[in-house]
Amino acid sequence: MKAGIVCWFVGLSGSGKTTISLMVESKLRAAGIPIAVLDGDELRKWLSSDLGFTYEDRMTHIRRTVYVADLLARNGLIVLAPLITPYKEMREYCRTKLTSYVEVYVDCPIENCIERDVKGLYEKAINGQIPMFTGISDRFDEPTSPDLIVKTNQETAEECACKVIKLLKEQNGCEHVI
Repeated sequence: MKAGIVCWFVGLSGSGKTTISLMVESKLRAAGIPIAVLDGDELRKWLSSDLGFTYEDRMTHIRRTVYVADLLARNGLIVLAPLITPYKEMREYCRTKLTSYVEVYVDCPIENCIERDVKGLYEKAINGQIPMFTGISDRFDEPTSPDLIVKTNQETAEECACKVIKLLKEQNGCEHVI
Protein backbone atom coordinates (compact mmCIF):
# COMPACT_ATOMS: atom_id res chain seq x y z
CA MET A 1 0.00 0.00 0.00
CA LYS A 2 1.32 3.42 -0.93
CA ALA A 3 1.45 6.05 1.75
CA GLY A 4 -0.86 8.98 1.35
CA ILE A 5 -0.19 12.65 1.68
CA VAL A 6 -1.48 15.38 4.00
CA CYS A 7 -2.52 18.63 2.33
CA TRP A 8 -2.93 21.30 5.01
CA PHE A 9 -4.98 24.39 4.08
CA VAL A 10 -3.97 27.46 6.12
CA GLY A 11 -5.86 30.75 6.19
CA LEU A 12 -8.21 33.07 7.97
CA SER A 13 -11.78 32.14 8.80
CA GLY A 14 -13.82 32.69 5.64
CA SER A 15 -10.84 32.58 3.28
CA GLY A 16 -12.16 29.54 1.40
CA LYS A 17 -10.20 26.65 2.93
CA THR A 18 -13.16 24.34 3.38
CA THR A 19 -14.79 25.26 0.06
CA ILE A 20 -11.61 24.44 -1.85
CA SER A 21 -10.90 21.26 0.08
CA LEU A 22 -14.43 19.98 -0.55
CA MET A 23 -14.02 20.65 -4.28
CA VAL A 24 -10.72 18.77 -4.29
CA GLU A 25 -12.32 15.93 -2.32
CA SER A 26 -15.20 15.68 -4.79
CA LYS A 27 -12.90 15.53 -7.82
CA LEU A 28 -10.55 12.96 -6.30
CA ARG A 29 -13.35 10.81 -4.87
CA ALA A 30 -15.00 10.74 -8.31
CA ALA A 31 -11.70 9.41 -9.68
CA GLY A 32 -11.66 6.64 -7.08
CA ILE A 33 -8.88 8.16 -4.98
CA PRO A 34 -9.04 7.29 -1.25
CA ILE A 35 -9.43 10.63 0.51
CA ALA A 36 -10.51 12.14 3.83
CA VAL A 37 -11.25 15.72 4.88
CA LEU A 38 -10.46 16.73 8.45
CA ASP A 39 -12.68 19.78 8.82
CA GLY A 40 -11.71 22.12 11.65
CA ASP A 41 -15.27 22.65 12.90
CA GLU A 42 -16.00 18.91 12.92
CA LEU A 43 -12.73 18.15 14.69
CA ARG A 44 -13.50 20.77 17.32
CA LYS A 45 -16.90 19.17 17.88
CA TRP A 46 -15.83 15.51 18.03
CA LEU A 47 -12.13 15.43 18.90
CA SER A 48 -11.39 18.65 20.78
CA SER A 49 -14.65 19.67 22.42
CA ASP A 50 -12.75 19.93 25.70
CA LEU A 51 -10.53 22.70 24.33
CA GLY A 52 -10.93 26.44 24.08
CA PHE A 53 -8.94 28.90 22.00
CA THR A 54 -6.01 29.74 24.23
CA TYR A 55 -2.58 29.32 22.72
CA GLU A 56 -2.01 25.99 24.48
CA ASP A 57 -5.50 24.69 23.60
CA ARG A 58 -4.95 25.55 19.94
CA MET A 59 -1.59 23.77 19.98
CA THR A 60 -3.18 20.69 21.57
CA HIS A 61 -5.89 20.72 18.91
CA ILE A 62 -3.26 20.80 16.15
CA ARG A 63 -1.28 17.97 17.77
CA ARG A 64 -4.43 15.82 17.88
CA THR A 65 -5.28 16.65 14.29
CA VAL A 66 -1.74 15.87 13.13
CA TYR A 67 -1.98 12.46 14.81
CA VAL A 68 -5.22 11.63 13.00
CA ALA A 69 -3.93 12.99 9.67
CA ASP A 70 -0.75 10.94 9.96
CA LEU A 71 -2.70 7.78 10.79
CA LEU A 72 -4.90 8.23 7.72
CA ALA A 73 -1.96 9.09 5.42
CA ARG A 74 0.03 6.06 6.61
CA ASN A 75 -2.94 3.98 5.50
CA GLY A 76 -2.85 5.33 1.96
CA LEU A 77 -5.37 8.17 2.07
CA ILE A 78 -4.93 11.67 0.78
CA VAL A 79 -5.84 13.84 3.75
CA LEU A 80 -7.16 17.37 3.32
CA ALA A 81 -6.97 19.47 6.48
CA PRO A 82 -8.63 22.89 6.16
CA LEU A 83 -7.73 24.47 9.50
CA ILE A 84 -6.90 28.09 10.26
CA THR A 85 -3.56 27.06 11.83
CA PRO A 86 -2.68 30.65 12.74
CA TYR A 87 0.71 30.23 14.37
CA LYS A 88 4.03 29.65 12.63
CA GLU A 89 4.99 27.08 15.27
CA MET A 90 1.86 25.04 14.46
CA ARG A 91 2.86 24.77 10.83
CA GLU A 92 6.43 23.90 11.81
CA TYR A 93 5.02 21.12 14.01
CA CYS A 94 3.02 19.79 11.05
CA ARG A 95 6.11 19.81 8.82
CA THR A 96 8.22 17.95 11.38
CA LYS A 97 5.61 15.34 12.38
CA LEU A 98 3.99 14.54 9.03
CA THR A 99 6.14 12.52 6.64
CA SER A 100 4.30 13.59 3.52
CA TYR A 101 3.03 17.13 4.02
CA VAL A 102 2.14 19.98 1.71
CA GLU A 103 0.91 23.37 2.83
CA VAL A 104 -1.56 25.47 0.89
CA TYR A 105 -1.96 29.07 1.98
CA VAL A 106 -5.49 30.20 1.19
CA ASP A 107 -4.72 33.89 1.04
CA CYS A 108 -7.61 36.32 1.28
CA PRO A 109 -7.69 39.87 2.68
CA ILE A 110 -9.48 40.07 6.01
CA GLU A 111 -11.95 42.56 4.50
CA ASN A 112 -13.13 39.88 2.06
CA CYS A 113 -13.31 37.29 4.84
CA ILE A 114 -15.49 39.66 6.86
CA GLU A 115 -17.79 40.17 3.86
CA ARG A 116 -18.12 36.38 3.40
CA ASP A 117 -18.78 35.69 7.08
CA VAL A 118 -22.09 33.80 7.07
CA LYS A 119 -21.72 32.84 10.75
CA GLY A 120 -21.34 36.42 11.98
CA LEU A 121 -18.14 35.55 13.83
CA TYR A 122 -16.12 38.55 12.70
CA GLU A 123 -18.82 40.97 13.81
CA LYS A 124 -18.91 39.31 17.23
CA ALA A 125 -15.11 39.38 17.45
CA ILE A 126 -14.95 43.04 16.42
CA ASN A 127 -17.57 43.84 19.09
CA GLY A 128 -15.49 41.99 21.72
CA GLN A 129 -17.92 39.09 22.08
CA ILE A 130 -15.39 36.47 20.91
CA PRO A 131 -11.97 36.70 22.53
CA MET A 132 -8.85 35.28 20.86
CA PHE A 133 -10.35 35.47 17.35
CA THR A 134 -7.72 34.99 14.66
CA GLY A 135 -7.04 38.14 12.67
CA ILE A 136 -9.00 40.38 15.06
CA SER A 137 -7.94 39.79 18.66
CA ASP A 138 -5.37 37.07 18.10
CA ARG A 139 -2.47 36.86 15.71
CA PHE A 140 -2.26 35.19 12.33
CA ASP A 141 1.32 34.54 11.26
CA GLU A 142 1.26 34.73 7.49
CA PRO A 143 2.93 31.60 6.06
CA THR A 144 6.40 32.30 4.72
CA SER A 145 7.08 29.07 2.85
CA PRO A 146 3.87 27.34 1.78
CA ASP A 147 4.02 24.86 -1.08
CA LEU A 148 1.19 26.71 -2.84
CA ILE A 149 -0.57 30.04 -2.44
CA VAL A 150 -4.09 30.51 -3.78
CA LYS A 151 -5.71 33.94 -3.68
CA THR A 152 -9.44 33.47 -3.28
CA ASN A 153 -10.21 37.14 -3.82
CA GLN A 154 -8.65 36.87 -7.30
CA GLU A 155 -9.27 33.24 -8.32
CA THR A 156 -12.40 31.10 -8.36
CA ALA A 157 -12.71 28.16 -6.01
CA GLU A 158 -12.55 25.90 -9.07
CA GLU A 159 -9.24 27.45 -10.20
CA CYS A 160 -7.85 27.07 -6.69
CA ALA A 161 -8.96 23.42 -6.46
CA CYS A 162 -7.29 22.65 -9.81
CA LYS A 163 -4.02 24.17 -8.53
CA VAL A 164 -4.21 22.00 -5.40
CA ILE A 165 -4.77 18.86 -7.48
CA LYS A 166 -1.81 19.81 -9.69
CA LEU A 167 0.33 20.22 -6.55
CA LEU A 168 -0.74 16.80 -5.28
CA LYS A 169 0.17 15.24 -8.64
CA GLU A 170 3.65 16.76 -8.47
CA GLN A 171 4.48 15.44 -4.99
CA ASN A 172 6.78 12.46 -4.64
CA GLY A 173 4.99 9.36 -3.45
CA CYS A 174 1.70 10.63 -4.78
CA GLU A 175 1.72 9.10 -8.26
CA HIS A 176 -1.76 7.67 -7.74
CA VAL A 177 -3.35 11.12 -7.74
CA ILE A 178 -5.21 11.89 -10.96
